[in-house]
Amino acid sequence: MNSHFFATVSRMKYIERWALMRNSRPENLSEHAAEVAMIAHALCTIGNVRYGRSLNAERAALVGLYHDASEIITGDMPTPVKYYNRSLKSAYKEVERIAEDRLVGQLPEDLQPAFSDIFGTSVAPGDAEDLDNELYMRRLVKAADKLSALIKCMEEESSGNQEFSRAGETTRRSVEEMAEEMPEVKDFLEEFLPSYGKTLDELLETDEC
Repeated sequence: MNSHFFATVSRMKYIERWALMRNSRPENLSEHAAEVAMIAHALCTIGNVRYGRSLNAERAALVGLYHDASEIITGDMPTPVKYYNRSLKSAYKEVERIAEDRLVGQLPEDLQPAFSDIFGTSVAPGDAEDLDNELYMRRLVKAADKLSALIKCMEEESSGNQEFSRAGETTRRSVEEMAEEMPEVKDFLEEFLPSYGKTLDELLETDEC
């Protein structure tokens, strides 16, 4: 029997983000997912190397890659609508869960548990430390999602598009609040974020005379 899972997931490239905003350059869900995966991996690596954590950075990248896959079915609901009030937020979370279950249900039965674990529709058994690491890793994936959104706002503003100025301010505040609790996010903000928006020549130049 054929499985439609990967053909369905490949349609992330057709889902445009920031639909209510005037974009100087459209961003699709595939691009966003790849960026979140890279940043999530980086945040976990920072945590392991600098803060003595035992996080699975490769797993974080995989969770980041699939974190918004439900939007293939639901579409990208704008943040102001999604978080308008508690009832709407709760209802949308349920819609997301149903969409994720439907995606996982497209897989052969023997593969479904492994992908349910990635989507977070189930949690693999383990001791308390394993659970703490899993939950912290998923918090870093959420932070990576916010950082990706902030980068998009910065890029739009640097191109002269003021449509994203308010979103950029709100998103930066949210990221800075995360940085107060997660030093990995603080390190990324200080060391890596300032380079975004530079030209390729600026990024590749060296200090050599």
